[in-house]
Amino acid sequence: MKINYSEAIKKIENINQYKEEINIMEVCGTHTNAIGKFGIRNLLNSNINLISGPGCPVCVTPDIYIDYIYDLALKANIIIATYGDMLRVPGSNPKKTLESAKALGAKVKLIYSSMDAVELARLNPTQKVVFLGIGFETTTPATAIAIFEAKEKNITNFYVLSLHKIVEPVMRVLLSDEELKIHGFIIPGHVAVIIGEEGFKFLEEYNCPGVIAGFALEEIVEGIWLLINSIEEDKGIVLNAYKKLVRAKGNEEAVVLINKVFDKRDDAWRGIGIVPNSGYKLKAEYMDFDIENIYKLDIIESKSSSNCKCGEVLKGKIKPNQCDLFGKACIPENPIGPCMVSEEGSCAAYFRYDEGDL
Repeated sequence: MKINYSEAIKKIENINQYKEEINIMEVCGTHTNAIGKFGIRNLLNSNINLISGPGCPVCVTPDIYIDYIYDLALKANIIIATYGDMLRVPGSNPKKTLESAKALGAKVKLIYSSMDAVELARLNPTQKVVFLGIGFETTTPATAIAIFEAKEKNITNFYVLSLHKIVEPVMRVLLSDEELKIHGFIIPGHVAVIIGEEGFKFLEEYNCPGVIAGFALEEIVEGIWLLINSIEEDKGIVLNAYKKLVRAKGNEEAVVLINKVFDKRDDAWRGIGIVPNSGYKLKAEYMDFDIENIYKLDIIESKSSSNCKCGEVLKGKIKPNQCDLFGKACIPENPIGPCMVSEEGSCAAYFRYDEGDL
């Protein structure tokens, strides 16, 4: 796609005419990365505060899960199948990662799709293959399809650890936090493709505008401009500026897949705590594929003793450079917290695009 810089700059000039102090939160790691890449924060006046929320699935996975995965990986008969971002995410201490478990002899395989994990299980029938199903509504249907495939082919050594999260409940928690004072949301385009415009209509209950935006420079700027107009006119509505991919009801077939395989559960978010009905667990009829049915996991609050402030970053209460570890003890080569690990993490984006002075 050809980027229209002149049009984007004109729109930014219009945005900068707004003089009130406002907080706009993006709840998508891809948006966070793109905002840094295009230098959008530097182009906006200081009264227009763009803050990053809990939009990185890897980052919001709490240390209790990482500790559990670490312990699973060290069991003799288990292969962990995972996407690359999960390798270096720390548990309750920075040394407790899948990467360090692998160095101790754990069998950890990098995969590129959920179907790769099913195939890995087929090729290793004497091992339990545990797929780490991670992500928001965007990736949940792919995990459901993998379970269907394993069931159809009677692959009984394929298991899932569902780390899938649901966006609405955590956004409600953020909106209820009076300290944050969120005036509007840049709504994640990928999630909206699945759950549609209607999946974010709950924002109107709070009179909080939201704009579903794409990921190109002009698409993000357009989203901010629409939000500014909605805030100025006191219109707490949801607008769709990504109509080329997002429909009103989203991808209804994908939603059906999710609902066939998963139930909602209370789940823990790093830095935020346990959020009611914010996670997906396997339904009873698919319990044979749930690794938690074999090795129990208790959902409890974080027990990390690290000085990492990733949790505060994920809540939008501080910016990455306001953590004492940022750019010092915590860098991409030596991440203390998950926000510096993942490509979608806000700390990694700030470091990558030299936003430390903001």
